[in-house]
Amino acid sequence: MRIEIDYLGKVKLEDGIYYGISTSRALKNFNVSNEKVNMKIIYELVNIKRQAAITNRKLLYLDRVKAKAIITACNKILEGKYDNSFVINRYQGGAGTSTNMNVNEVIANVALEILEHNLGEYEIIHPINHVNLHQSTNDTFPTAIKIAAIKVIRKLALQYAMLQKTFQEKETKYGKVIKLSRTQYMDAVPILAGQMFGAYAETFSRDRWRIYKVEERLRTINIGGTAIGTGLNAPLKYTFMMTSLLQESTNIGLSRAESLIDNTQNLDAFNEVSGLLKVAASTLIKICNDLRFLASGPNGGIGEVILKDNQVGSSIMPGKTNPVILEMVIQNAYKVIANDSLINNLVTSGSLELNAFLPGIGEALLESLELLTNTVNIFNNKCAKHIEIDIKKCTENLENSHTLITPLISIIGYDKASEIVKKANAYNKTIKEVLLTERLFKKDEIEKLLDPLNITKPGIIEGGK
Repeated sequence: MRIEIDYLGKVKLEDGIYYGISTSRALKNFNVSNEKVNMKIIYELVNIKRQAAITNRKLLYLDRVKAKAIITACNKILEGKYDNSFVINRYQGGAGTSTNMNVNEVIANVALEILEHNLGEYEIIHPINHVNLHQSTNDTFPTAIKIAAIKVIRKLALQYAMLQKTFQEKETKYGKVIKLSRTQYMDAVPILAGQMFGAYAETFSRDRWRIYKVEERLRTINIGGTAIGTGLNAPLKYTFMMTSLLQESTNIGLSRAESLIDNTQNLDAFNEVSGLLKVAASTLIKICNDLRFLASGPNGGIGEVILKDNQVGSSIMPGKTNPVILEMVIQNAYKVIANDSLINNLVTSGSLELNAFLPGIGEALLESLELLTNTVNIFNNKCAKHIEIDIKKCTENLENSHTLITPLISIIGYDKASEIVKKANAYNKTIKEVLLTERLFKKDEIEKLLDPLNITKPGIIEGGK
C-alpha cells in the first residue's frame, strides 16, 4: 500500500497500481458507466508524451536518465502491456484533465519501475514536472483526438473506395438489364439496372471524396499552446520541434495552427468532420432502404433485387430470411446522425478560452468513425458484393407497367398515350398488347422502339419525331 498526496489530501493506493492520486479521484467522481476512454486517444497521448520527452531531452530540459526511462515506458505502453491501467470513464468532466493525468501517472510509474524505484517515488520522475513538462491537457488532449480521428478517417475512406468499386462492378454486370424505375414508390419510366447501380456508385464516390478531404481540417494542431493557446511555460523551440516529431511519428502532415488561441478554444473542425459523416450516413440509409424495397417479398413484393441470405430470419416462420445487414447499416447510420447532433451541441457549448466538453466530442467522433468504418466494410462484403438482379422479375414488372407508353409520347402525343393507358387498365392488358390491337405499330416496330438501350438514354427515342 502506498499513500499519495495532493492539495486536497491523501489517497491510499494498492501496491502494483500504476495510476496515481488524480486517476483515483476521477474513478470515484465519474463512475457513471463501464465505458473507458477510447484506447486510440490513450495511445496518441502516450506518443505525444514520448515525443515531448525526446524534445525536452534535446533541448536539455530533461536529463538523459529521466528522458530514456520515460521514452522506454511509453514504448512499453504502446505495445499494449499496460492497457488495464487506463481506467478513466469516458463520460467525464474536466476537459480531459483526468485522462491526461491518468496517462502521466502511468508513464511516470512505469518509468520508475524501469529505473528500479518504487511506484509513487515522484521525486525521481514526476507525472507533471517530467512527463507533462511544457504541456497542458488543453493542447495534448485535442491533438491526440485529432491524430486518432485522422487515422480512422483514412481507413473509412478506404472502405468507401472498395464499396464504390463494388457498385461500379454491378453497374457493368447489369448494364443491359432493363427494369422499372420508381418515383414516390409508383411505377416510372424504364431504367437499366446498371444505371441504378452506377448512380449509387457515384453517390458513394462523393462520400468517399468528402471523407478523404476532411482529414485536412484536423491536421492543424495547438501543441505548445499549453493552457489557453498563449504558449505560457512552453519554449518556442519546443513547439516547433514537437510539431515536426509528431509529423514523423504519425506519418500525418500535421501543422502548427496560425492562432494557437483560436485552435484551443474553437472546435468547429470537429463539427465539420462530424457533419460530413452525417451526410455519408444519410446516403447509406437512403440506398439501403432502396435495396430493402426492391428486394421485398420476394414472392409477395417487388423481388427485383436478390440479397444474400445471411441468417434464418424468424423463430416461427420457416424459410423466412430478412435483410439483416441492411437493417444493421440503417440503425448504425442513425447512430452516427445522433452523434452529430451531440457533437454539434457540445461544440456550441464551449465558452471563452476553452471547450470543457472535448471528452464527449472526441468520444462521439471516434465512435462514429469506427462504427461507420466497420459498418461500410460489412455492408460491402456481406451484402453489396452478393447483390443480384432477378432479370425475369424485372421484365415481368416492366411489361405489366403502363409507363412503357412514356417513350412513345414523342410519336403519338400525350393525349393518345393517355388513351392507350386507359384501355390497358380497362382490359387488363399490357401497353404492347394495346398498341398492337390499335394497330398503331407492328410488333417489330414496337420491339425496336422499346429496346432497352433505346429508351434509357437521353433524347428522343429512335423512330420518334
